[in-house]
Parts: sequence; structure tokens; C-alpha cells
Amino acid sequence: MSPGRLPGSGHVRTLARRCWSVLWPEWMDTNLGIVLGARLAMSTARAIAGVVTALYLAAVGFSGVELGELFFCVTVVSAAMSSGVGLASDRLGRRPFLVAVPLLAALAAAAYSVSRNPAVLFVCGPIGTLGRGSGAGGGTVGPHQPAESAFMAERVPRRARAVAFGRLAFCSSLGALLGGLLAGLARPAPHAGGVAATAAYRPAFLAAGALALAAGLIALGLQERPPASRRPRRARWPRRSWPVIWRFWVTNGVNGVAIGMVGPFLSYWFYRRYGAGPEMIGLLFAAVNLGALASTLSAAGIGRRLGTVPAIVAVRVTTGLLLIPMVLAPTFWLAGTVYFVRMLVQRVGLPLRQSFTQDVADPEERASVAALSNLPAQGTMAASQVVAGFLFDAVGLAAPFELAALFQCANATLYASLFGRRRSGRRRPDTSTLDDP
Repeated sequence: MSPGRLPGSGHVRTLARRCWSVLWPEWMDTNLGIVLGARLAMSTARAIAGVVTALYLAAVGFSGVELGELFFCVTVVSAAMSSGVGLASDRLGRRPFLVAVPLLAALAAAAYSVSRNPAVLFVCGPIGTLGRGSGAGGGTVGPHQPAESAFMAERVPRRARAVAFGRLAFCSSLGALLGGLLAGLARPAPHAGGVAATAAYRPAFLAAGALALAAGLIALGLQERPPASRRPRRARWPRRSWPVIWRFWVTNGVNGVAIGMVGPFLSYWFYRRYGAGPEMIGLLFAAVNLGALASTLSAAGIGRRLGTVPAIVAVRVTTGLLLIPMVLAPTFWLAGTVYFVRMLVQRVGLPLRQSFTQDVADPEERASVAALSNLPAQGTMAASQVVAGFLFDAVGLAAPFELAALFQCANATLYASLFGRRRSGRRRPDTSTLDDP
């Protein structure tokens, strides 16, 4: 044995190298690390907003119908922004949008922290997409996702994309976990309204704004090719993908109904159904996202064993069916347990869909396809949010969720029918930027 060398030190170094290669594989670089860091900060911000936005609006006097109307505006503006980002980033580059969109969210959160004026809330909410994709999955949604997904795909070998997008989803889950805990910064007194409600929710909105600002500043460090070297050099319709885009318009249109009826209203539903406040709901969402950390990292292996399309279909059937026992549960924590299981299943599908999108899209159309394939779904989502608000006020708290379960199972059937048999040689986009509720 060499002097000064401890027994087994070679094995320790080998183990350390292997651990580092898992944490930082050869395809990782500084740019990808920046994207993951920005996603972590932005997901934390969106998760905070996902818990407190609907509760704050209810506290300052919004009815179920008015909530539906505001979320309708959020969805429409988000759809326009997402489509614009998808088309423009194929021409101008990804980095400008990975910086600008989080900064808009930071401004909107700051406005919500000081104002209860309905006009201000209706303007700033859509600009910052506050309340979009709420619930424990709120950390995964943003209009800059087409640019983010394309940026990732351009820098990761195809063989590693499912793993890379699994890490992106892992950062979303970790951010949403932290955001659920930070939502407890809002401490409203029972039945607090007006000035008292604004003061009680201010710390949570300020935290969300600061984290969104951090995400934009982190993205400033990204390096990419100059826009002049990028092809195509002008925004254009992704014609190569049209033969299959319409299939995703059909399936996503149906799924959008389910998402609109559940996603933005989860915090509101837990509040109305069980009297739960931001601390309880935030704790539940944090627990969901803690469990989802492993779920997202296991997605690549599940996709390899089952196949991408069968795995997505199984996820959507399961998540649809689990809505029924959730809304029938007699206590908050029993409903939360069902929701926990549902979200563990749902998180498996997200990285599979993101990776699949970028694999099959033409390299010159990646961001455009990711954005445009969701347009009909944005419309059905927006409309179903208004319907859900009416159902909450006029029919019952369970009605929107029961309808959502029906539409999500119908979506799974359509997905299997339209994509279960793949013709060889055909490139297909997928819908990576639309999150299940």
C-alpha cells in the first residue's frame, strides 16, 4: 500500500465519480444548469400563487362566477402569449422569453400584494398568468414553456431527453414543494376581507414576485447562438407537422375541458368544501410535491416499459377516475390522500409528453409545434372555467370535478384511438405544455 493512502480510498473515489456522473452527466452543461435553476425559482413562485390566488380573490369578494371569468381571461392571455413565444422564439431565440415572462409574473404578483381593485386584478392576473394551472401542479405551467422545451431539446442528445425532461419536472416538483410551504406566509383571519385580506396575503405574493424576478435574472446567464444563425429566419406555420397536429387538437381540446374545471379551482374547492386555509392547503401541496420528486424521475423507465402512448393513456384514465373518490371524501385529509395518489400518477406523464414532443417535432418547428398544438385546448379550458364557476355557485361543489373526470377519461380513449397505432416514418408532435389538472 502506498504511503498516505487509506485502504479502500480508490473505491471511494470511484463511487464519488459515479455519483457525480449521475448528478452531472456528460450531456449536462452550464446552460442546462441555468435552465433548471430558473425553473426551480419560477415553479416555487407559481406554486405560491397557485395556492393563494383563488383564496385571496374569494377573500376580497369574488364569487365563483367571477373567479371563472378572471381565470377565463388568464387562460386566453396565456394562450396568446404561449403561441407568440412558440412562433417568435423559433426566429428570435429562446433566451429573451425565458427572461421576460418571469419578469411579467413578478410585476403581477407585486400588484396583487397591494391592490384589491377588481380592475387591477383583472389586468395583472392575466399578464402574470396568476391562477393558471393552480393546485399542486401549478409549478409546471408558464407561457415561456415552448421556448424552454426547445432550448432543452437543442442541447440534449435524443437518447437522454426523457431523462433531461425528467430532471426539469423534478425541479418543478421541488419548487412546488417549497412554494406550498411558503404559501403559509399568508395568514388570513377567519372571514377576513378588504384591507385585512390584502395585508394577510401580501407576504405570500411578495415572495412569489421575488422568486419570479430571480428566475428572470438567472435566465440572463444563458448563452445561445445568435438569432441570425437560427433557422427558420421567419415565423411560419409548422406545415410538416400539420397531418398530426389536428389529432392533438382533438385530444387536447377534450382534455382542456377537464383542466379548466379542476386546475384553477383546487384551492377554492378545498376552502369551500372543508374550510381549509392557505397553511393547510400549502402543506398538502408540499406533501404531494415531495412524493412527486421520485415519480417524475421514474417516468423514463415507465415509458420504456409500457411505451409512451400507453403510459400517457394509463395516466389520464387513472387521474380521471381518482377525481370521483376525492370529491366524495368526507374529510380534508382523506380527500388530500386521494389527491396525493392522483398527482403521483399525473407527474409520470409530464416528462414523457415533453420529451416525446421534442423528439418527433422537426428541429426548425419545435417551439412552434409545442405552442400551436395547444390552441384548441386553451379555448376549451377558458370556456370550461366559466362553466365551472357557474356550477360551483348554482349546482354544487362536486359537479365541476365529476364532469372533469368524464372528460379526462374520454380524452384517454381518444388519445389511444388516434395515437395507439403509429405509422412508421411519420413524425408526430405531442402536447408537452398543457398540464393535467
